[in-house]
Amino acid sequence: MSSLRIYNTLTRSVQPFAPIEPGHVRMYVCGMTIYDLCHVGHARMMMAFDVVQRWLKASGYRVTYVRNITDIEDKIIKRAVERGISIRELTDEMIAAMHRDIGALGVERPTHEPRATDYVGQMLDLIGTLENKGLAYRASNGDVNYAVRKFPGYGKLSGKSLDDLRAGERVAVDDGKLDALDFVLWKSAKESEPEDAKWASTYGPGRPGWHIECSAMSCALLGERFDIHGGGMDLQFPHHENEIAQSEGALGHSFVNVWMHNGFLNVDNEKMSKSLGNFFTIQDVLKTYDGETLRYFMLRTHYRSPFNFSDANLDDARAALRRLYTALDGLDVPELAELDWSEPRAAAFRAAMDDDFNTPGALAVLFELASEVNRTRSLADAALLKKLAGTLGVLQQPPRQYLQAGASLDEAAIQAQIEARAAAKAARDFAGADRIRAELLAAGIVLQDSAAGTTWSRA
Repeated sequence: MSSLRIYNTLTRSVQPFAPIEPGHVRMYVCGMTIYDLCHVGHARMMMAFDVVQRWLKASGYRVTYVRNITDIEDKIIKRAVERGISIRELTDEMIAAMHRDIGALGVERPTHEPRATDYVGQMLDLIGTLENKGLAYRASNGDVNYAVRKFPGYGKLSGKSLDDLRAGERVAVDDGKLDALDFVLWKSAKESEPEDAKWASTYGPGRPGWHIECSAMSCALLGERFDIHGGGMDLQFPHHENEIAQSEGALGHSFVNVWMHNGFLNVDNEKMSKSLGNFFTIQDVLKTYDGETLRYFMLRTHYRSPFNFSDANLDDARAALRRLYTALDGLDVPELAELDWSEPRAAAFRAAMDDDFNTPGALAVLFELASEVNRTRSLADAALLKKLAGTLGVLQQPPRQYLQAGASLDEAAIQAQIEARAAAKAARDFAGADRIRAELLAAGIVLQDSAAGTTWSRA
């Protein structure tokens, strides 16, 4: 259906993409551990795979997209106890905040958004299968662990040998592991933990380990083998490596065709960290920049490349997005029912996106189209510009609404100033007219004069 090529972390190469089931793509992405508000690093990951699923749909595929929610984990338990509320109260609150924040960025809801706590039964079944196959063992402290050295393919995703991995591990004295590389599948409950953090099992009360969640949920919702598994580059090891060990160890065959990972986030060329004071939630950023600007900003960097977050880069992105909206302003742009991919600009856009979702290349095509629209005011080109941009989730607001949003003055006050300026010009008081323009500019309002009259936009 397309000539899409995707970089596969497992093979370390860009390869042609073909789904297992013709016309239907099944994709799983590791989502949020919801004990706090989402930060811009989370936004980058969810944006990257939102673009992937949008482009797959634009290419004619039916997409079943699963993005999970981890709603039971040590940090969640600790935060709920600190706040004196139940785990469910905390996670419901954080899920609502996540939907609000990423919704402002135009991130679409996945087909399925499973909560880990709804799949504990499937996780226990999977752990039982691993135990029966000799890949899991009950530890002396009550945990159930995965025996990494018994899975021959361990390390194939990260490209590290067992000896390399072993050198970086340390064994806790009382963790019950037989080997430092082993990881927990089922965590035995502690007396001090709240009751809503405990599930009954044949291993005694406890809760699932983090890694087993995704193996169980992806298999339950997408089947024993599916097309794409994604997440941040920081999940490549150990999380995704452990998923492979669990799933393939239990199933006896490979379970994902293509592994995708988005690049790391830096803030002013340094890793984002609360200790460095450069940590930003999505809510922090939305106080200064609108969601579409933040979305456009992220589209300017290829999803696999390191992403540098800074106010200067955001300001530049806002100015660039305004140039695209300005090209459409004042035009009665018709809606295109379908894209003609043989049209040269559409073909160039598609070639960029089919090259491992090359959004910077696709945006370059949008700017070429915008330049043409500015020159010719062609409604056909304007419609093409808007339709292509829509596959990336941008440029879909009424242009004047976007250009005027967030103004420091209300529309009536601005209009009164425009009329006063017109009166000053009619009276040949050009100094007064210039003073009004300057005062509005100082307030963040830019005037545009044309034969049709004077319009304004937010600076």
